[in-house]
Order: sequence, then C-alpha cells, then structure tokens
Amino acid sequence: MKRKSLIVLAAVVAVLLGTPVIAHHSFDAEFDRTKPVTLKGSVTKVEWGNPHIWIFIDVKDESGTVSNWGVEGGAPNALFREGWRKDSVKFGDTVTVQGSRAKDGSLRANAMKVTLPDGRTVFAGSSGGGR
Repeated sequence: MKRKSLIVLAAVVAVLLGTPVIAHHSFDAEFDRTKPVTLKGSVTKVEWGNPHIWIFIDVKDESGTVSNWGVEGGAPNALFREGWRKDSVKFGDTVTVQGSRAKDGSLRANAMKVTLPDGRTVFAGSSGGGR
C-alpha cells in the first residue's frame, strides 16, 4: 500500500513540476507608487494577453539617448470596459504614459493613464490605484 501511495505522489509531483506556472504579481511587489514616471515615445510593440497587456515604447531622454521601456497595462477585459480596443495603440504611434516605475530600476513601468494618438487620455487599468 505504501508503494502505491508513493507512486501516486510521485506522479502528482511530476505533473505539477511539468506544468508551466503563470504567476500574477501584486503591484507593490513590482512597482513603486512613490516613483511616478511620465514617458512619451513611439510604440515598438504591443502584447495583448492575460493577465496584463504590455506596450513597449522608445523614449528619448534629455541627452537624445533612446531607451525601450516596457509598460504594463491592465487586463484586456478591464481595458475593453474602459474603451480600449486592440488597435487603440499600434506600432509607430506616439503615446504618453503616466504611471509608476519598477522597484528594481529597470526600464519598466505600470501605466495609470495613457494619452492615445488621437489625444484622448484613458485609464490604463493600473492595479496601483487611483485614476
């Protein structure tokens, strides 16, 4: 009986270890709401997927150096309820993002608001609170 239980346990562990895990992080684990950032740049890539969308933009600093930032938005369903569509932001569009910087200092941010190419400012579904 013990042998059968061990085989079942080993099978369960093997399945769990072989299954990819998609981790959903908390805002406070990744981003710092005390470090607001405003980014204006050209969209280089947009990834629509759960649990969050990502917009990548080329941002030019004061010295003219261009850096590519990854900006996390809300869940697709939440953004659709806010008026977003998959074509709201496209490659080459110029957008302005207001949000919070990554805690680790990397070129990532969590978006609070995005000013779209048509001039509309939309809530970006940030889990950091506020509008």
